[in-house]
Amino acid sequence: MIRLASFAAMILLWQAAALFSDPRHLPGPRPVALIMLEEARSGELFVNLAATLARVAASFALAMSLGSALGYLMGRNRLADKILDPWLVVLLNLPALVVIVLAYIWAGLTEAAAIGAVALNKLPGAVVVAREGARSLDPALDEMATVFRLPLKARLRHIVLPQLAPYLAAATRSGLSLVWKIVLIVELLGRSNGVGFKINLAFQLFDVRLLLAYALPFVAIMLGVETFVVRPFERRVSRWRSDAA
Repeated sequence: MIRLASFAAMILLWQAAALFSDPRHLPGPRPVALIMLEEARSGELFVNLAATLARVAASFALAMSLGSALGYLMGRNRLADKILDPWLVVLLNLPALVVIVLAYIWAGLTEAAAIGAVALNKLPGAVVVAREGARSLDPALDEMATVFRLPLKARLRHIVLPQLAPYLAAATRSGLSLVWKIVLIVELLGRSNGVGFKINLAFQLFDVRLLLAYALPFVAIMLGVETFVVRPFERRVSRWRSDAA
């Protein structure tokens, strides 16, 4: 209820600001809603939203799976950590725009280059969080698994993953917000569809209504994912810690 009230206050503030502003610079909610309906009726809105969401899902899945594996390896193996840490530091400090431009130069303006560039920008963050989680694993549980000769699959499922889950949930929350922002940049620079492409088109036309008509639904979708998927997942995977306490 509080969230809904906050959202309503945001709309009212937007409307109030639009009344005292140039409509070309800050249109009100109604003009934006009208052009949003036009784009929805033509199908353009849904096509571009679907293209962007597909890129977000693909790049996020690639970055999280590879990053979690590398982070676990670095957290459990000192030699691997020493070898890979300089690479990790470089990736952490390499600007996202540089990665995107290089990916397009080396691989062309392709879908693989776009997804790979986004995944590479998210990868170091996932590695860092997973490495910290791997370093915090309880050694007593490892000893128990060794004594009972648990198979690797059972050890990962019942000992490693429950302890890593809160860290992976944190990486999911921070990573998802990062990925969709970078996807928009990737689309703006080198794709012919998607929300970022339409925002670039709106910028060239200086059409703030069109810009907001594509930005707001996408933000709403990502807020829905955060509220109904990421937060419940984070609470669920962290429940065992409170139960144990």
